[in-house]
Amino acid sequence: MYRYLASAFAVIFVSPAMAQTVAQTEADEMEESSEVIIVTAARTQLPASALPLTVDVIDSESLQRQVQISGSTVDAVSALLPSFSPTREKLSGAGESLRGRSPLYAINGIPQSTPVRDGSRDGYTIDPFFIDRVEVIYGSNALQGIGATGGVVNQVTVGAPSEDGIAVRALAQLTLPDGFDAEGIGAKSGALLGYRDGPLDASFGATLERRGAFFDGAGNRIGVDGTQGEIQDSDSWSVFARLGYDLASGARFEVVANRFELEGNANYVIVPGDRATGVPSTSVRGVTPGDPPSNTAELLSASLVDPELGGGTLILQGFYSRTNDVFGGGVFGTFQDPAIDPSRTLFDQSANQSRKLGGKVSYERAIPGLEDLVLTAGFDALFDRTEQSLVQTGRVWVPRSDFRSLAPFLQSNLALADGVVRVAGGLRYENVQLSVDDFQTLASYGSVQVEGGSPSFNDLLWNAGVIVEPVDGLRAYGSYAEGFTIADVGRILRGITQTGVDVDDFLSLEPVVSNNRELGLEWNRGPLKASASYFWSSSDFGSLLVLRNDVFEVERQPIEIEGFEASLDWQTPLPGLSLSGGYADLSGRTDSDDDGLVDDDLDGANISPDRINLAADYSSGAFSTRVQARFYLPREFNDLATVTDFEGYTLLDAFISYRTDIGEFALAAQNLTDEFYVTYDSDTVRVTDNSRFFAGRGRSFTLSWRGAF
Repeated sequence: MYRYLASAFAVIFVSPAMAQTVAQTEADEMEESSEVIIVTAARTQLPASALPLTVDVIDSESLQRQVQISGSTVDAVSALLPSFSPTREKLSGAGESLRGRSPLYAINGIPQSTPVRDGSRDGYTIDPFFIDRVEVIYGSNALQGIGATGGVVNQVTVGAPSEDGIAVRALAQLTLPDGFDAEGIGAKSGALLGYRDGPLDASFGATLERRGAFFDGAGNRIGVDGTQGEIQDSDSWSVFARLGYDLASGARFEVVANRFELEGNANYVIVPGDRATGVPSTSVRGVTPGDPPSNTAELLSASLVDPELGGGTLILQGFYSRTNDVFGGGVFGTFQDPAIDPSRTLFDQSANQSRKLGGKVSYERAIPGLEDLVLTAGFDALFDRTEQSLVQTGRVWVPRSDFRSLAPFLQSNLALADGVVRVAGGLRYENVQLSVDDFQTLASYGSVQVEGGSPSFNDLLWNAGVIVEPVDGLRAYGSYAEGFTIADVGRILRGITQTGVDVDDFLSLEPVVSNNRELGLEWNRGPLKASASYFWSSSDFGSLLVLRNDVFEVERQPIEIEGFEASLDWQTPLPGLSLSGGYADLSGRTDSDDDGLVDDDLDGANISPDRINLAADYSSGAFSTRVQARFYLPREFNDLATVTDFEGYTLLDAFISYRTDIGEFALAAQNLTDEFYVTYDSDTVRVTDNSRFFAGRGRSFTLSWRGAF
């Protein structure tokens, strides 16, 4: 712990660091920062300051700027939060983590992650044009149910127009690679039409985006990931609709619908690189067999919020969602079946389909006669049906699995000594059942007959925390919280090789329960915001991704993770200038050899590198600009294979904009110095695979116009 504290002081005194909320650059944003922030992902109407948690809120302006720099919501979150791993810069987010564990992605609190068979496309289910803000709750918790072992990334969609009449918001942008190569040009357009007439309001919008090829810092095309899927050389479109009605009682009813689709154009094929000489893979024009990788996500939800029901707040929500993840194909050993093709040259590809149906209800109010005690009671239900099939041959890779989660919960928050001390705690009871029919594994796994079943799991999860605010602006907290998730059941089921397995008593299907402890300190007064937190989490029966036969499978091992985070935000004496930055130090270990000692480093597929973020924001009238740097620090792993060590790299981004009467014109630059680097995932995972040796994206520019009428 001492090295963490030493690092914190170094960050605070040597570099201005990133704050709890993303730096505001405009005067109106500075005014908003003084307002009470209600984090809806926390399942309470209490302000964030009343919660013993680390919370970040990325506001609309900051989010849209980051999206213009890097292209997606998940890239924006990764760029701003040091504890979030570097993205793979591909369609798949497998291995990306928050505090060393998988985060739960949500839209308006509705889970996008798939517990039964994780397709790792969670970050690409809605266009960021329709997102108002992103709420990030750090650490293991059960606030949103299954999946939040690393935290919650909740994307809150745009709200209703504030005034009667018609309101229009539009976007047009053009992305250019450093050499202005025509193959690398991308474009995006979007529009959102809003209407309000008294209590009735509605919004409808659509976006269309075409991405060109990506080039690295050396000017070469970046290799395409023909298996997991690509962002480059792809088209995406999205439609969004929202209908709301304000009831006379003060309640509000709202319906939200969204469809997002991204599909690769398959214009390029991979040219393997050479890890021994440091030459990454590239791409050349060519024909890709099979169906192009794609991701389709649909969502329909209805909610009712009544803030004055019996002196409390009632929230009802029901939702339906569906995803279809199509992966690229190949002549993989896993897909071979001599009964179909004795030559062992069988081409195939997989598709992951999931359907969710769920509902949430919660009621919160202060106890009559004891107004300092606020209780929240609720019940969550989730029904998920998922399967993974092989597209070309019609074979079943992961059998249809029906997942059911029923979870009542109770949270409390008690203010003592006029709010100087707060005590929070709660219970959540998880009742989970998994139903799987009899199935047969693929030939590469031995064509094993597996007897299906309906195993069920029950667990009582608890959390507790204390907050102390001895003086205005100073906040200290300590907390313990348990998170609950299902290991990637699909990966486990499809990888069974032993005979006589009965799903009802197969130990590897046991859920993952993570225990998170955290100590935090925050200062927010005047021009200075600073925070520091130390956390450690453990799982007696964790879930790790392990590469076997060119396919990642799941191993159940104990896991221990600890880390330190620090941030600082300073509004300088120079009007309009703020400096910010952040630091994260993470370490994780597991017991890979089953000797009872948790002494093996987690690899790059399961934990992110240490990082320093620095940024400077300046605004004056209609003009604003931001410069940010990300320092990904080297990491060594104790696996005796130095080839897996991470060398580290530094990325510099910039943004400049000017507001006019007809809208905001902006220029964003990603990787401003055109740094040549190998991505973290490529540098530390699949270290013998020259095809998946990917360089990161070189310098690119995005010109944009945003208008509101």
